[in-house]
Amino acid sequence: MNASSRSTVLSLGSINADFQVRVDQSPGSQETLLAHDFSRLAGGKASNTAWLAARFGHRSLLIGRVGDDDLADQALGPLRDAGVNIDGVTRAKGQQTAVSLITVPPDAKKQIVLATNANDHWDEPAMLAMEQLIGRTEAPACLVADCEVPAVVVARAVEAACARHIPVVLDPSFPDRVPADLLPQLDAITPNTSEAEALTGREIDGLEDAAWAARQLRERGVRIACVKLGDGGCVLDAGGGAIHVPPGDVQPTDTTGAGDAFTGVFAVALLEGLDPVDAAAWGVAAANLAVTGYGSKPAYPDREQVASMAARIRQNARCLDAEG
Repeated sequence: MNASSRSTVLSLGSINADFQVRVDQSPGSQETLLAHDFSRLAGGKASNTAWLAARFGHRSLLIGRVGDDDLADQALGPLRDAGVNIDGVTRAKGQQTAVSLITVPPDAKKQIVLATNANDHWDEPAMLAMEQLIGRTEAPACLVADCEVPAVVVARAVEAACARHIPVVLDPSFPDRVPADLLPQLDAITPNTSEAEALTGREIDGLEDAAWAARQLRERGVRIACVKLGDGGCVLDAGGGAIHVPPGDVQPTDTTGAGDAFTGVFAVALLEGLDPVDAAAWGVAAANLAVTGYGSKPAYPDREQVASMAARIRQNARCLDAEG
C-alpha cells in the first residue's frame, strides 16, 4: 500500500506495561508456581490495535493515558519504533502506567490480572485533546475503541468520530462500561462470548446462541455484530442472517492478544473496503495466527500471512439460522 492511499486508524483505550510468564501448571493448583520465559512487553487493547494498523501500512494514531513513571517507556517504546503516532497519549500526573500480569499455562489459555491505573484517570484537558485530535482527522479513517478506559471517554470519542463521519469499531471490554445508547452509534462491535452474554443477558452455548446474540446487538443499533468464539472462529451478523466463520487449523502456544488481533485486523479490513464476511475472515486469520507465538505483538502476523489464511477460512464460512 503506497503512502498516498493510506487511511488513518485511531486507536483509543488501554495502554499497558505487560509482565508475562509461562507456567507448567494451571494457576491455583498450588500456592507458589515456578515460572519461566519471563517477558516485559508493551500491551493493552488500544496499543495492540494501533501496532497492527501500522504493521498493515496505515497511519496509526494511539489515544490513551500512561503514568508519569518509568513504565510508560516500556508501554510506548515498541509503538514508537513501529511508526505509531503517540501524540494522542497523555500523562496522568501522580499515576502509574497500567500493568498487566499475565500467566500462560500449558493449554495456552492465558490468565490476566490488570491494574488499570492511568487508563482510568482522565481529566478534562485530556478528553478535550482527544476530541480535538479526532476532529482534525481526515477521511478515510476509522476509530477502534475499547472500554478499558472510562465510559465517558469512549462516549465522547464516539460522538466526536460520528461528527466527522468516521466509523467506529468497538471492543466492548469491559461490557459493564457499554451504555445502551452507545450501540446505535457503532459501525461494528466485537464481543467475545462472555462479553456478548453480559451485553444481551443470555448465556451463549453454541453457534445458535451466538447467532441470537449477534442479531440482538444489531437490533439494538449496531450495523455489524461479530461474536468472537472460544475456538478462534466467530459468528457475524451484518444483516440478512448470521454467518459462521470457522477457525483455521493451528496449534496454540499463547492466546494473549488474540482478541485484539481480531478486532484490529477486522477494523483495518473494513476500512480497506472488504465486505463484512471477508473482513471477519481476516480477523479470524489474524487471531488464529497470533496464538501460534508467545506474547501479543511479537506473535502478530503480517498482511501476507493473514491474507493467505483468510482466503482458506472464507471458503468454509456458512450461513446459520439466526432464529433461536
